[in-house]
Amino acid sequence: MNSTYLIEAIYLLASVLFILGLKGLSHPDSARRGMIMAAAGMAAALVGTLFKPEIVHYHWIVIGLVIGSAIGIPMAMVPMTAMPQRTALSHAFGALAASLVGIAEFTISPDMAPFRRGALGFEVMLGSLTTTGSLIAAAKLQELMRGTPIQFKGQHIVNLMLALTMVGFYIGWLTHPDTAIFFYGMIGCAFAFGIMLVIPIGAADMPVVMSLLNSYAGLSSAATGFVLSNNVLIIAGTLDGFSGFILSILMCRAMNRSMTNVLFGGFGAVTGTDTGAAAGTMREVGLDDVAVQLAYANQVVFVPGYGMATAQAQHAVRELGNLLEERGVSVKYAIHPVAGRMPGHMNVLLAEANVPYSSLYEMEQINPELPATDVAMVIGANDVVNPDARDNPNSPIAGMPIIEVDRARSVIVLKRGKGKGFSGLENPLFFKSVTGMLYGDAKSSLTSLVQAVQKV
Repeated sequence: MNSTYLIEAIYLLASVLFILGLKGLSHPDSARRGMIMAAAGMAAALVGTLFKPEIVHYHWIVIGLVIGSAIGIPMAMVPMTAMPQRTALSHAFGALAASLVGIAEFTISPDMAPFRRGALGFEVMLGSLTTTGSLIAAAKLQELMRGTPIQFKGQHIVNLMLALTMVGFYIGWLTHPDTAIFFYGMIGCAFAFGIMLVIPIGAADMPVVMSLLNSYAGLSSAATGFVLSNNVLIIAGTLDGFSGFILSILMCRAMNRSMTNVLFGGFGAVTGTDTGAAAGTMREVGLDDVAVQLAYANQVVFVPGYGMATAQAQHAVRELGNLLEERGVSVKYAIHPVAGRMPGHMNVLLAEANVPYSSLYEMEQINPELPATDVAMVIGANDVVNPDARDNPNSPIAGMPIIEVDRARSVIVLKRGKGKGFSGLENPLFFKSVTGMLYGDAKSSLTSLVQAVQKV
C-alpha cells in the first residue's frame, strides 16, 4: 500500500514538472528551464514506474534502456539544421511505442471492458498512422524522397475511403472483440493512412505537419494511459496532444490554411495559378555596395528562412549582427511563424548562434517598424516575404500573413540563384526597385560581408 502512495506521489511530481515545463516553453527566455523541468518530469515518471509491484524481472527493462540510449544519444547530437527530421523521428518512435504497447495488451488480454477496448483501439490507430506519417515527414526533410507534394488523381477519394475503412474496422472490432481480423485490419489501414496523409504535403509546409503529428503522438500516449491505468501517461499525453493541436491551429493561421486541409492532406501544393504579378528584372548588387548600406544604416532587420538553415549560416548572421551593433546600428531579427521546417526552427538556429532572445521579433512586432528600417536583409526566405500574399487576391498564397520587408527603405535578398520559392510562385519582391539581389551561398556571402563592412 505504501508503495502505491509513493508511486502516485512521484507521478504527481512528474505531472507538475510537465506542466511547468510546458509553461516555460511558451517564451524563449524560459525555454531552456522548461526543457530541464520536462526532462526531470520524465525521469521522475520513469523512476516511479520502476517501483511498480507488477514488475517481476528487470532484465528486459535494462535491455530496453540500453537499446534506447544507444539510439537516443546519437540522435541528440545531430546538428541544429537536422533538428526537424530528428523531431519527426522522435514522433515516430514515441507513436510506435504506444502502438506496440496496445498490440501487446490486445495479445495478452483480448477480453477487456468496453471503455478500455475503445481506448486501446484509439491508441493503436493513432499510434500507427503517426508512425508512418512521421517517417515520411522525416524522409522528406532529409531529402531521402522528394520534398514536393506527391499527388495523383482521385487522391482525396482514396484518402477518405481509407480513413472510413480504418474507422469501420475500429467499430467492427469494438462490436465484435473476438474477431481479430478487424483489429489487425485497422492497424494496416492506419499505417497506410499515415503515409497517404503526409505524401501530398510539401516540405515547406512541414511546421503544420510536425505540430499535428506531435498532437497525434500525445493523444495516442494519453490513450495508452487509460489502457494501462497510468495517471502520468494520461496527463502527459493530454498535455502533449492538446498543446500540439493548439499549435497546429496557430500554424494554420500563420499559413492561411484551414485545419480541414491538414487533416485530409493535399495541402502544400499550389492550387491556384501564378498570375504573373512579378515583372521586370532582378537588380543584382555587389558586396561592397551592400556593406556600405549596412555600415551607415540606423536600423537593420534580418529575416531568416530555410535557406539560412541549409547554408548553416546562423553563426555568420550573428557575426555580422555583432559587427553592426559595434558600429551603433540597431539590429533586429524578424521571425515568421512558419519559417523553416518545424515550429520555432529559426528561433532554435539563432539561439544556437547566441543571438539574444531580446533581439528576436515576431511578425506582428516587426512589421510596424519596417517602414523606418534602413535595410531589411532576407536570408533564404521566399514565400514568407512575398507581397503577393498581401496585394494579389488571385495569388494561391493570398491572405497568408507575411513579413512586409518591401516596406523597408532598402531590401537585400541573399539567394543562391534566380529560381522560384518552394511554392513555385514568382516573388514580386525580387523585382521591386528597393530590392537588391546578392547571389551565392548565404554563409559565404555573409562572411564576405563581415570583411567588407570592417573595411568601410
